[in-house]
Amino acid sequence: MATLADSQLFWVVFFLCIAIILFITNKVRMDVVALMLIAAFVISGILTLPEATSGFSDPNVILIALLFVIGEGLVRTGIAYQVGDWLVRAAGQSETKLLILLMLAVAGLGSVMSSTGVVAIFIPVVMSVSSRMERAPGRLMMPLAFAGLISGMMTLVATPPNLVVNSELVRDGIEPFGFFSVTPIGLIVLLLGVGYMLVVRRWLVEPVDTTKAKTRSRRTMRDLIHAYKLSGRARRLSIRPGSPLIGRTLDELHLRSRYSANVIGIERWRKFRRVMISAFAATELRVHDVLLVDIYDPDADVRQFCTDELLEPMILRGEYFSEQAREVGMAEVSLIPQSEYIGKTLRQMAFRTRYSLNVIGIRRNDKLIETNQIDEELKVGDMMLVIGDWSQIRQLQSNNRDFLVLNLPAEVDEVAPAISQAPHAVLCLVLMIFLMVSGIVPNVIAALLACLLMGKFRCIDMESAYKSIHWPSLILIVGMLPFAQALQKTGGIDLVVQGLMDAVGDMGPRVMLLSLFILCATIGLFISNTATAVLMAPIAVAAANEMQVSALPFAMVVAIAASAAFMTPVSSPVNTMVLGPGGYKFSDFIRIGVPFTLLVMVVSVLVIPVLFPF
Repeated sequence: MATLADSQLFWVVFFLCIAIILFITNKVRMDVVALMLIAAFVISGILTLPEATSGFSDPNVILIALLFVIGEGLVRTGIAYQVGDWLVRAAGQSETKLLILLMLAVAGLGSVMSSTGVVAIFIPVVMSVSSRMERAPGRLMMPLAFAGLISGMMTLVATPPNLVVNSELVRDGIEPFGFFSVTPIGLIVLLLGVGYMLVVRRWLVEPVDTTKAKTRSRRTMRDLIHAYKLSGRARRLSIRPGSPLIGRTLDELHLRSRYSANVIGIERWRKFRRVMISAFAATELRVHDVLLVDIYDPDADVRQFCTDELLEPMILRGEYFSEQAREVGMAEVSLIPQSEYIGKTLRQMAFRTRYSLNVIGIRRNDKLIETNQIDEELKVGDMMLVIGDWSQIRQLQSNNRDFLVLNLPAEVDEVAPAISQAPHAVLCLVLMIFLMVSGIVPNVIAALLACLLMGKFRCIDMESAYKSIHWPSLILIVGMLPFAQALQKTGGIDLVVQGLMDAVGDMGPRVMLLSLFILCATIGLFISNTATAVLMAPIAVAAANEMQVSALPFAMVVAIAASAAFMTPVSSPVNTMVLGPGGYKFSDFIRIGVPFTLLVMVVSVLVIPVLFPF
């Protein structure tokens, strides 16, 4: 067997250490690190070009991309909010019932989608439900995250680690898992998780004072207006003949720096009627245009602004453009942890120019930043209130590389791009599940047919489909897959397995299962659960072969341990996404997540050998 000193194994381990350091420091994007690894393997001669790029042709990578598209179709058709309505109707005012139904619903939907995708769908639902029931979002966000992670244990296609482990079995000529092979374990962990959350929720965020009962169905624009103290900031100004604004674009005028004025929308006469047009940076103003303006500085001299630019104040009905809700939208937005904009200001981002939306409020740790928002460096967990054209908000919603739209107000239902196609989206989802369960066609073809039908029924269009795919996640998988091959090729797998055998080999296969779970969970603290599965799956199979027992229980424990990323907010994107909306601290996940991970470990070691005998 090769040793570190005299073989290419040294360089494989070196590359792995560098990758882990880069993942931990987060100085370089994870997908960029993955691409660097591909190049390093080829240049060093450890892998050939076909071997290093084999991940691009892996059917599981395509399947994961298609599942992102399915999730986007469910968002665009408003199904997420309909699920929220059902949760509230079914739960009434019982937080206990709501928590149970929420975790069951998330685990159910997550059983046919990636856990990251389903949590991204349900975060706005939880924000909405929390508002309706007057509960702090933190009471439900961690149960949501845990249910999302547990959903990865429900079916074979629920999460990428399951598919990675299954591919390793196929690669070694072992009979792969079936669609529901993991389900019995998942159901046990789900029931355990629901019971656990019902007990520990008292240590989460305290409930909000509920002295007033709410009768509305969902948080409205008026609620956002009050939360971000926007009252009194709106103006409706008509451009008079001779105004210096005529014929110039918004980008040229610098109204924000000169008058603390953001143009939110523009009313313009067109064919004998007034229509609302989007306020893009390149929009050229015309005489008699009516500007919807946000004056964010309370000391700004609005009268001087109107005098300088020949503007005439007009009547503004409703509070802060709430009467224009069908044309002018609002949404609460947060940066995802991997966003390139973390640490940058709105001015540095050129947010208005790039996204044709205005940030009119920033909340940090549930406190409103009221001064100099444009030059405030953004941090993980900040919530921004954006306003502008609904179509631009939808485009921002699809930009899951940088942003997560946390809360769309109730008015969005009037402008949902495909809300009438919700029954068709459900039909497509049911068809995909049926095809996957029956095995009539391969899983990737089943998902592809569902996506094509969603396009046919106009549940989703091509632009939103492509934007919905979280490409960094796919590239990360593609870049990490060659690691397993490199470790196998250079003797690294044999080295790790021999170490495990020397340490616990004489103690029996159950102790080996326990060791694999601990090793997998430990590695998962530093790198993603998918990358963990890529590294651990071949080790598990090799360990089983060395002990001359079935590889199925060893592979299954890796799949379960990879999904059991409950211990820190950076263990999984699922945890990171709820960190800000839930108002959690790093220590909250340690207090709640570590004990639950230990419970899952015990269940796995006891149950897996019963379902998959050695």
